[in-house]
Amino acid sequence: MSYTIDDLKTLMARLRDPETGCPWDTRQSFRTIVPHTLEEAYEVADAIDREDYPHLEDELGDLLFQVIFYSQMGKEDNHFDFDSVVDNLVRKLVRRHPHVFPDGTLESRIDPDNRPGEAEIKASWERIKAEERAAEPEAPAGSEPASRLDGIARTLPAMVRAEKLQRRAANHGFDWPEVEPVFDKLHEEIDELKKAWYDASSGAGPAEAVEDELGDLLFVCVNLARFMKVNPEQALNSTNHKFEARFRAIEEHLEREGRDMDGESLEALDAVWQAVKGVEKTRKK
Repeated sequence: MSYTIDDLKTLMARLRDPETGCPWDTRQSFRTIVPHTLEEAYEVADAIDREDYPHLEDELGDLLFQVIFYSQMGKEDNHFDFDSVVDNLVRKLVRRHPHVFPDGTLESRIDPDNRPGEAEIKASWERIKAEERAAEPEAPAGSEPASRLDGIARTLPAMVRAEKLQRRAANHGFDWPEVEPVFDKLHEEIDELKKAWYDASSGAGPAEAVEDELGDLLFVCVNLARFMKVNPEQALNSTNHKFEARFRAIEEHLEREGRDMDGESLEALDAVWQAVKGVEKTRKK
């Protein structure tokens, strides 16, 4: 016997039953579940990164459980339920993909000989999303004025959000025409960060300026990655993995020689680091 999505919905309802459910599950709210949702999403990404597909199946189930959890709470508060979440999702995806569903229905099919090009598809996608944003209900009184940057979640990781902000602004003409000015801006921000650091160190400037200038520098780095068609989050993750692998190699090297890393000088550790990098280059040839 295989369980179905209906069984999962039943299970969730029973977990949330105020009389016979699980005490932990019944105490939860939309806000308290958010950290668990983020953790599950990162665990999915980690399993994919490690190509651990048996584990990925389990992690995807945990992530799906988060959607079921929110849907049950939405049903209890008469906001929405799982079926309405699915219905809204299918309608949105059909609407956003006229190059796949030309008549705006799930049953319609595109003529392969008349499929639009990628540039046309991208332009259509952005136009449809802009129309959706324009059709959203007006914000409550006292909230921020409407902006073309609306809809980019503030809870996204900072680097991811920076790229989305830049792409959205670029879609409305606010962008450099080519990569060279981005390099110039990068050097400018490095100089400003240096000045802020030395001023703060000598007491001639506020310490807060260092954080501000460092943020500007990172923002430009994201812009540079965008122009080079490199995902900055993936690039940094790759460097993290590379650093971790090299650091572990240093630990193993020193352990084989009976040396204690904490007792070594920086010069000695750097020598081992360079040796590890040399081994990497040899393996790549």
